[in-house]
Amino acid sequence: MSAARVAQILADVMAGSPDGTTLPHRLVTSCAADLPVTGAGLAWMTDDGPAGTFAATDGPARVMEELQFSLGEGPCVDSSAMGSPVLQADLARTGMARWPAFTAGAIDAGIRAIFALPLQVGGIRLGVLDLYRDSPGSLEREDLTDALSYADAATVILLHLQTDAATDVMQLHTAEPMDYHAEVHQATGMTAAQLELSLAHSLALLRAYAYAAERLVIDVANDVVARRLRLEK
Repeated sequence: MSAARVAQILADVMAGSPDGTTLPHRLVTSCAADLPVTGAGLAWMTDDGPAGTFAATDGPARVMEELQFSLGEGPCVDSSAMGSPVLQADLARTGMARWPAFTAGAIDAGIRAIFALPLQVGGIRLGVLDLYRDSPGSLEREDLTDALSYADAATVILLHLQTDAATDVMQLHTAEPMDYHAEVHQATGMTAAQLELSLAHSLALLRAYAYAAERLVIDVANDVVARRLRLEK
């Protein structure tokens, strides 16, 4: 990857915003348009796993980001944990042994290849750039290099999201992503307090309930917050 290419991506992404979309959304949209992929997503990761989604292109990519968040498994989870890319050129052939629940959902959604690129600064996990394709096959070397440049650009944007050094323009474009899945975080806190669990264990319980009930985590969280549901250990 080249610093010049990263700078070009950032300049293109930050140049104007007539429709008011966020910088993360504009980055994944540009990435999906420039690379031979069906869609792209930008996952928010912590040491405990997926914490939400900053942005995703419409269609299967959005479904995939929600699926990884709900299950707590998938290429983006492993990529963040290992700090290295996870490149699945043929998910149907190689994914079932590693992520059975996620792979089944991905295939149902029409996804056949996934490329997850970690966004880290030293030991600090910021997120993962996920690239999705509806046909199997590896990325060509030039495309993978460009994808890594997009990952570097995404890292810069996420650093701005998490610091007070951002300009007024940057703050305007990135005002909404950190609120994504606020209900899940609220439900996690409520369950942790009710059951005297750590936040990590509370989120794991929320995910396990959602998986067993074949529901999305966000829907279960809404029920917890509205006090229609109280989880048990």
